[in-house]
Amino acid sequence: MDLHTVSDVIAADADAWRPGDRWLAGGSYLYSQPQPDTRRLRDLTQMSWPPLRIDDDGVEIAATCTIAELARFRPPRSWAGLAGLIDQCCDAFLASHKIWNVATVGGNICAALPAGPMTSLAVAVDADALITDLAGTRRRMPVAEFVRDVEVNALRSGEYLRAVRLAAPAIGARFAVRRASLFPHGRSAALVVGRHDPHTDAWAVSVTAATRRPVRLTMPQPPSEQDLLELVDTACAQAGWVDDVHGLPAWRRHRTLRMAARVRAELAAVGSGR
Repeated sequence: MDLHTVSDVIAADADAWRPGDRWLAGGSYLYSQPQPDTRRLRDLTQMSWPPLRIDDDGVEIAATCTIAELARFRPPRSWAGLAGLIDQCCDAFLASHKIWNVATVGGNICAALPAGPMTSLAVAVDADALITDLAGTRRRMPVAEFVRDVEVNALRSGEYLRAVRLAAPAIGARFAVRRASLFPHGRSAALVVGRHDPHTDAWAVSVTAATRRPVRLTMPQPPSEQDLLELVDTACAQAGWVDDVHGLPAWRRHRTLRMAARVRAELAAVGSGR
């Protein structure tokens, strides 16, 4: 796909925002489909943000961090569950390593595709989206709210995603992941992540790929299977099941509920020491 309407590629903060400007990170999404209204690309990679930064409060992943850089990241031993979750979400790209070296965490989230695995990762750990604009105004919101519908995000004109912030309490938890696709190496049609905090006994379950926007549920204590499935079914119906060539809504619902039950069983078994 050629970007034949683009007249210039400029630094992200070069001058005022104009109609037809688009943010450029890895560029893999821009080249995936026609962009007839795009006139200039504002290159975020020239901002030279460090890909990942760890501090006492958690981890900050720059929007320009590539999938390859994230896959190489190894968190502290106390966050062992996070390493496994990152590996599984990176693998869910089902892309070549050439794409891994180009595609970015922020680009995948901003694309707001149901099967976006970086959205799955961020929602599972209750990450915040850090948003800014050319004037330096900043705001933040949960990634679960940042992605609003298929290919719809919360960015306003002239805003960009600066980073996603993963808080230490969430990333120190235990995780269980299940993913479904119509094909052995196909796009995710449903992805369920369960999270258990061993210190507070709190639970969280997130659903992506199967629904038009992310679903995230929190519970102060381990739920029964029936209670969990009722909560998941209701929340996913409200978010809207995805209906496309990668799976019909009824099939996605069936697989999501089965995987939610298995995620619950796995975390319950770990919590009980079985």
